[in-house]
Amino acid sequence: MYGVTKLFNQKLFPLQRSFTFSLLPLMAANSRVSSFSTGSPVYASVKRVGTHDGSFHCDEALGCFMIRLTNKLFGAEIVRTRDPKVLETLDAVLDVGGVYDPSRDRYDHHQKGFEGVFGHGFSTKLSSAGLIYKHFGMEIIAKELQLDEGHPDVFRLFIAIYRSFMEAIDAIDNGINQYDTDLPPRYVNNTDLSSRVGRLNLDWMEAEQSAEKENEAFQRAMNLAGSEFLDSLRYYAKSWLPARSIVMECISARKDVDNSGEIMVLTRFCPWKLHLFELEQEMKIDPPIKYVLYQDDRSKHWRVQAVAISPDKFESRKPLPAPWRGLRDEELSKESGITGCIFVHMSGFIGGNQTYDGALAMAKNALKFRFTFCTPKDFWQLQYST
Repeated sequence: MYGVTKLFNQKLFPLQRSFTFSLLPLMAANSRVSSFSTGSPVYASVKRVGTHDGSFHCDEALGCFMIRLTNKLFGAEIVRTRDPKVLETLDAVLDVGGVYDPSRDRYDHHQKGFEGVFGHGFSTKLSSAGLIYKHFGMEIIAKELQLDEGHPDVFRLFIAIYRSFMEAIDAIDNGINQYDTDLPPRYVNNTDLSSRVGRLNLDWMEAEQSAEKENEAFQRAMNLAGSEFLDSLRYYAKSWLPARSIVMECISARKDVDNSGEIMVLTRFCPWKLHLFELEQEMKIDPPIKYVLYQDDRSKHWRVQAVAISPDKFESRKPLPAPWRGLRDEELSKESGITGCIFVHMSGFIGGNQTYDGALAMAKNALKFRFTFCTPKDFWQLQYST
């Protein structure tokens, strides 16, 4: 079904002070398990891609994986070295060498003066993974969708995957904080892909610290980063992208639901949030939508969800009223004056009702509240509008 071929790692082959391992393509589109060979020769006709040896990071692991999906460097061998003489002989080099020159397939981002960004409204400095994605991402996505690179769906996925997957890898590798604040984080998060790839480096307690063991660990890092990249690509291709037309139709029909135009009903539940923000801008929706109603597929009850102020924020444009929050069932129905209420979350971002009419009444009544955002700590001052 998909055009991208999964590539897996094979035996390590020493080359002077650098080490080469062959990653010849295996047709394993339905397999999630790496296949290894202990005797595959290195063919001179196979292209070679260089990256640095020593400790590795997510960006070069993912960059090496992605560049091997391209027509130009399909199935290339990976050469891990910092030797300039060896790097000069290779077909492509990433994350080492101090040169960014796409005409020669040199993709480093560490050199003084490099400030390359993805563009298209993004301002995060690129890592080696971001550079590979910038130059080859459209080709990789077009293969996956089996479409021409010029198809508009290819570009939509190109932007969506950078926003949702690639940009964080660029930012983490370049030491860019997620938030503009000097305050310490409220919790530690070491579950992101970059952290998990980092933990695949050889532990200092391991008895054997050879280059062979290091390269085996790098192979695992490539497989981890690459598999998650492909999982993300396939999710956006199979699930997220088809939802766009559904959300567009529901936005267009919103005034049939309520004259305010601030309540939208999803006729079929789908990934809607990012589409909503993008389509509001494209369709020049004003006032913006405050609540989205949809039916829970399992319980068949209805949900009313407050739209966030932006795709990456928890705060809602207009949270459900404060007097309803944390209440359930009869107590909530009594407080709201609406029958069939099930719950409203403590933050006011979502609530539920047994019926569509009940959920719609909750959304309409919530619109009668007005609020003023007061502090960064999610304190909302609410009062009934006159």
